[in-house]
Amino acid sequence: MSIETIGWHKGKLRLIDQTELPGKLKYISTDDVNVVWDAIKRLAVRGAPAIGIAGAFGVAVAALKSRAKDCDALKNDVIKAADYLSGSRPTAVNLFWALERMKAVARSGRAENCKRMKQFLLDEAKNILKDDKIRCRKIGENGERLIKEGDGVLTHCNAGALATGGAGTALSAIFSAKRKGRKFTVYVDETRPLLQGARLTAWELLHEKIDTVLITDNMAGQVMKEGKINLVITGADRIALNGDVANKIGTYGIATLAKAHAIPFYIAAPVSTIDFSIKTGGEIPIEQRDADEIIKCGGKRIAPGNVRVYNPAFDVTPSHLIAGIITDKGFVTPPYGKKIPGLGER
Repeated sequence: MSIETIGWHKGKLRLIDQTELPGKLKYISTDDVNVVWDAIKRLAVRGAPAIGIAGAFGVAVAALKSRAKDCDALKNDVIKAADYLSGSRPTAVNLFWALERMKAVARSGRAENCKRMKQFLLDEAKNILKDDKIRCRKIGENGERLIKEGDGVLTHCNAGALATGGAGTALSAIFSAKRKGRKFTVYVDETRPLLQGARLTAWELLHEKIDTVLITDNMAGQVMKEGKINLVITGADRIALNGDVANKIGTYGIATLAKAHAIPFYIAAPVSTIDFSIKTGGEIPIEQRDADEIIKCGGKRIAPGNVRVYNPAFDVTPSHLIAGIITDKGFVTPPYGKKIPGLGER
């Protein structure tokens, strides 16, 4: 999109406050690591790649404000900031991947003084943002061929520019297909309980003048049954070595419905979303969020206040339901357990 989701401006991290969309385009501009933590926690910035980028800049701003007098003390401040930011959200692996990159810079011993180390850390955060833009473009190039003229594409949650530093993951493939001149329709699940599909994905697609139809989450099966869907593409928050994928709650149900209707279900994600330390999705921690997200909608109570609530933010889709994974390093098909390890970054 022409609108920048996250960036570095005039010595501060600037990002869109996505809790205000689509009603208001509001930016957060900060050089405070606590504000970055809060933005990640309350989903002002969200989407696995964008969370990673925000986390990297969070470490950078903490370093820039550090009063450390030597490199060892500054390194300790960096590690402390990274550990603090890692507690903001547990599921999206890109956050931990980016924080490890920042800690590696502090531990490298390249800087001869604090000023140089601070610059190296800021440069690394900028590089993570730059890299993500390239990754998004490559995902789009690798995935656009899946979308044919006249297709109906179903997507869930938001995996667009708002979720990344670039053009998105799942939506990058959609944007790339449009640039090829193809006409198709994108069906957008509203994505309860926080409506990222309705609020964010629909907003992005309409901004790019793509034919968009919004549906409630529980309409997906019927829409598939009516023959309106030819393929499903979603993003991911963490991918295990065997191809199991954690993504926004509801993804597993959609993948199961797609399988029942013989519709291919695809995942789009950068290699940085792969957790090379875990074998299966059973090892992925699932974030539990506040009950008010379900009890309330748009700030208005829609359920009794004393009702018990279970609110996992993510679910895990088993690899046997996934037809392919679109990455910045190419299109991966089963058997994932034999192919994903080879994507490890060197």
